[in-house]
Amino acid sequence: MAQQSTLRRGNLPAELTSFIGRHAELTALAALLAGARLVTVTGPGGVGKTRLALRAAATAADDAYLVEVGELQDPLLLGHAVLEALGLTDGTARPPLEVLVEQLDGRRLLLVLDGCEHLVAACAELAGALLRALPQLRVLATSREALRIGGERLLPVAPLPVVAPPGARSAAVRLFCDRAAAVLPGFEPRTEQQRAEVGALCRRLDGIPLALELAAGRLRSLSVGQIALRLDDRFEVLTGGDRGAPPRHRTLRTAIGWSHELCTMQERLLWARLSVFAGSFDLEAAEHICSGDGIEAEEVLDLLHELVVKSVLLREEHLGAVRYRLLDTLRDYGAGWLRGGGGEYGLRRRHRDWYLGLAAWGEVEWFGPRQAETAERTALAHGNLRAALEFCLGEPGEEQVALLLAGTLWYFWVGCGHLGEGRHWLERALALDRAPTAARAKALWVTGHTATLQGDRARAEPLLQECRRQALATGDDRALAHALHRLGCSALIGDDPARAAELFEQALRYYETAGELNSNVLMAMFELGLARLFLGRVAEGEECVAKVRAVCEEHGEQWAYAYGLYARAYSRWLVGEARQARAFARESVRLHYGFRDLVGLVLGLELLALLEADRGELREARVLQGAAHRIWQAVGVPLFGSADFNAPHHECARRARAGLSEQEFGAAFERGARLELAEAVHRALDRAAEPPTEPDEDGGSDCALLDRVSEPRGRRS
Repeated sequence: MAQQSTLRRGNLPAELTSFIGRHAELTALAALLAGARLVTVTGPGGVGKTRLALRAAATAADDAYLVEVGELQDPLLLGHAVLEALGLTDGTARPPLEVLVEQLDGRRLLLVLDGCEHLVAACAELAGALLRALPQLRVLATSREALRIGGERLLPVAPLPVVAPPGARSAAVRLFCDRAAAVLPGFEPRTEQQRAEVGALCRRLDGIPLALELAAGRLRSLSVGQIALRLDDRFEVLTGGDRGAPPRHRTLRTAIGWSHELCTMQERLLWARLSVFAGSFDLEAAEHICSGDGIEAEEVLDLLHELVVKSVLLREEHLGAVRYRLLDTLRDYGAGWLRGGGGEYGLRRRHRDWYLGLAAWGEVEWFGPRQAETAERTALAHGNLRAALEFCLGEPGEEQVALLLAGTLWYFWVGCGHLGEGRHWLERALALDRAPTAARAKALWVTGHTATLQGDRARAEPLLQECRRQALATGDDRALAHALHRLGCSALIGDDPARAAELFEQALRYYETAGELNSNVLMAMFELGLARLFLGRVAEGEECVAKVRAVCEEHGEQWAYAYGLYARAYSRWLVGEARQARAFARESVRLHYGFRDLVGLVLGLELLALLEADRGELREARVLQGAAHRIWQAVGVPLFGSADFNAPHHECARRARAGLSEQEFGAAFERGARLELAEAVHRALDRAAEPPTEPDEDGGSDCALLDRVSEPRGRRS
């Protein structure tokens, strides 16, 4: 995961098609946003609420963030989704709302909550709490119904006008023609009859943008007249039987149902099956999950292509590969057909199994040169992993699989900045099944580990002791190794490095007995080295770190390597080698930032602050301490509440206080606390960029080592 070279404010997606009409609505929405802190754009599905809101947000604020609420099913994950959209960690034992309030304090931004209708109560509660706590925050929501909280201003959105003054085109006709020209180059209604046909079609579709775009997508195979004729024949049939629904809802369902009718039987079947995906998916997942019983695996690609052509599927590219996504409205429509046709349970089990396999493969590939790719691939599957976990937790008999899936994703929860969400799933799964299985043992140590990293030892210790007891009772050496390892971590942050060292040594023996060699084993080596450094046994500590370095280089592993670099930097500082320490700490921060592992990142940042103080840059040291403090608020207890981990921080603060006035001391800290994560990392890396020149004890230079860190020499497959 490469570090970005420039800072980016907000996360609004770029517009891929022209924006047509809605000038009056944009003006009204801009005025509402200028005078109100909560504005909700309401209207039926497919009317263009999202597009209007995003265009308004892009012009109303430089710092606007989109949260795609429509992808969520669990209201408890709403806060985590907002954290993720803002680029903040959700790794905290505290409620996400508390983290958001702390992280956004004093920050002027616009939050766009898109598709709130199915979680309207949760969205209203979160928006209300944030607006009360953060006076500089504004919220722009889209929903089929109002949030109904104090201060809310509404902008109802109607379909596009279908009638225009003489000699002009209506907005609906202009939208249809624009989208038609995109799928049928050169399309233009030139004759009076052609213009009349287009106008009639747009009126029949009531000017609903989604319906118009679906109709335009059919021009590859039908004329405008044929489309209108087919729609007219099926207008009443395809209302879904709900004659009490508003006419516009019936019209939208007509458009979708009509598009569904124009699909082949196989395309309809695949459409229904694709509704099991939450968010985007790739070809391989669709082939595995959706084939069989009428669709051969080799037919899926062509069927996906046809659904893209018909504007049923969106085509996206990530990591150089094509992915697909169903619009929410179309997914809901397909899900209705899936439920009505039977087989939904079996399909959702296949979906779950696929993403369990993805998680298991990710756990394997986490130990090797593909760690960054694994992190990206798992992040792309995040919505589907949530859906798989929800399935397991909601279906009787699937509890053990829930434990296995949540535990297997430890590398994503711990290594990629999702501690809070991981603990959410793990604790839900642990509460459902107490059978002493290997899956439960894994979930116990992973939950204990996430709690430890959050500084919550009171919760971590009982979980890890239970894992230890179960492992001894069942003869599970692997689980015993993990339990001892994480109990060692708890002792380490509890300022008992001697006990921690004993536990790490025991864990490493059990890891060896179980035949384990992976990133967890390397972390146990690193932590043993750190415990020895805390005990003042520098040579022994560096020996452990050297082992981590050698194994990481052999296998191309960089996540544990980054922690080893932190220990290496700390040991170099202990012996007075500040230039070497700075180089190692800088590289540790860079690597952890790539993984979005905030625990490792902020440890390195704290050490870089001390190293700035070492060379007399006291103001900069306090700026970095302020930046680190802000990050700790999102991770958990600052420096785990540990005296040993706090030692560099306190030494840095002591030196800065001695050399700065009280005003300078506080002002520099506050300036750092206002930095965004990317700003803090870029500042730290730029300040610490001075390369060391002293030779390493193995005969090479630290610069050469850092080259090897950046380009692992391990095996590639």
